[in-house]
Amino acid sequence: MQGHMTSKPGSSTANKTGSWRVEQKPKYLQKDCIACRMCVLACPEGIVTGEGKNTFHCDLAYCKGCGLCAAICPKKDIEMVPEIEKK
Repeated sequence: MQGHMTSKPGSSTANKTGSWRVEQKPKYLQKDCIACRMCVLACPEGIVTGEGKNTFHCDLAYCKGCGLCAAICPKKDIEMVPEIEKK
């Protein structure tokens, strides 16, 4: 039987877990995105959304800062930045 080989995302959306991040958070640059959806598939919590090129983002209220989205992005359009950005 043929089917999809993806698993269901985690359950972070049941609880706001964004405060668990310690060091870094993803920053979606939205410059070179090709809408490949690899970041959506890589996110273990299923909190990355978007519809087309340069529209993807994650809900930081639930993001744990694992960095998988940035690591898998073929265009390097997601970068991990310090949790508290310097002004």
